Amino acid sequence: MAATMIEILDSTLRDGEQTSGVSFNPVEKLNIARLLLEELRVDRIEVASARVSEGEMEGVRKISHWAEQCGKLDRVEVLGFVDGRKSVDWIASCGARVMNLLCKGSLRHCQGQLGKTIDEHVEDIKNVFGFATEAGLIVNVYLEDWSNGMTQSHDYVIELIEKLIALKPERIMLADTLGILNPDETYKYCKEIVTSFPDIRFDFHGHNDYDLGVANALSAARAGVSGLHATVNGLGERAGNVPLSSLIGVLNDHLGAETRVVESSLTKVSRIVESFSGIRIPANKPLIGENVFTQTCGVHADGDSKDNLYCNRLEPERFGRVRKYALGKTSGKANIRKNLEELGLSLDAEEMQRVTERVIALGDKKENVTTEDLPYIISDVIGNGLAFHPILIKNYSLSLSTGLRPVANIAVEIYGLLYEESAIGDGQYDAFMRALWKIYANLGKEHPLLDDYQVTIPPGGKTDALVETMITWSFHGREFKTRGLEADQTESAIKATQKMLNIIENIK
Repeated sequence: MAATMIEILDSTLRDGEQTSGVSFNPVEKLNIARLLLEELRVDRIEVASARVSEGEMEGVRKISHWAEQCGKLDRVEVLGFVDGRKSVDWIASCGARVMNLLCKGSLRHCQGQLGKTIDEHVEDIKNVFGFATEAGLIVNVYLEDWSNGMTQSHDYVIELIEKLIALKPERIMLADTLGILNPDETYKYCKEIVTSFPDIRFDFHGHNDYDLGVANALSAARAGVSGLHATVNGLGERAGNVPLSSLIGVLNDHLGAETRVVESSLTKVSRIVESFSGIRIPANKPLIGENVFTQTCGVHADGDSKDNLYCNRLEPERFGRVRKYALGKTSGKANIRKNLEELGLSLDAEEMQRVTERVIALGDKKENVTTEDLPYIISDVIGNGLAFHPILIKNYSLSLSTGLRPVANIAVEIYGLLYEESAIGDGQYDAFMRALWKIYANLGKEHPLLDDYQVTIPPGGKTDALVETMITWSFHGREFKTRGLEADQTESAIKATQKMLNIIENIK
């Protein structure tokens, strides 16, 4: 029997933008839209709400112009409202072709928010359909608060759907707007609707208020809906929407459904949206979080070494990731050996024991230990020259003045020779890095790209507390992290940078 094909609509650019503090500019919107349709290959994207702002209009115009040029305009959708021809004209003027019309899916919303009867509401909807047809728009219909409608005003929902079908919408989209459903209820209500109206294409739009968004979407798919809605990183109001990455993993592994989404691109797109949105991906976020393919326990590393005993179907390579073995107080020799293999290093039994003891001691002090820290630990504990440190940041002077851009003067020793340079930057660390890369450019030396910069400040309000800076770099196709620990954030970052300089000398 052929696997069920599920359509995926991504609403990151519309519902995801309702996350508190998130606002994508038009260029960001266009780039995310291209990634979603071309790289991730979701079926459809919902990119905006009509009549929000001039910036929103510019974003829709950019996306629509690009999508029309590459034959994807029918896959770009815009939320519209029952407001006569206002939303229709707005959407059409942006060059878009598909409107998702927001209708009231519960009697309470119809009466309480609109103050109308079902017949009055349907008459208003009918008028919008007429204007949309004149403008050449395709119309899908959202049933807002449908989940409460099914539990509190069942007959209203059925009557509304019957009346909407006469208007011939492309799809009807069942919204659990307030995230109230559980998987059993989702299956029951979706199954009833799909069975009662077998010729209509239904989508399920879920929210994650009870952390049941993915489970509810799975139940909706089992009940026979043809489309599911999600957002990258689960962005959305309150607790967010269904996370796209988790949804795809569950559909593939627990339903055996077919989607067109490219699993291996999920992590890349998630990180780009993280950067544009400013909302960090939690380290333990399934499939895309920093730690989800990292084994910490030494017993697990040992089992994986012997027969992949602690691996499951969620192989990291499926999602553009690699398995890691963390270093800390629960590390055993197997964890450390795995990290040494990555660096191309080896130790005898006595050396391994001493390094293991040092890693555990650092973990007890709540210090993070990265793979790239190991050569420094080995050099410190054993002193056998395995760590090669030809580059030393000898001196630096950083100035910060009101009304003036920061200035850095630095002196760097490279293989025993001293080089000095100065630069202006947008911040003290930026000025430092500009001066450093001037030296590297003059010497014809390559340098890595800074991919991520995280600062951890202990809670408690102590201004003299140590600050940890963890910087992620990419160089020659490899990603690695370095950390610095100092009372001053910039000094902490400079320590991490010096580690990086020596690491890339060893990579080359």
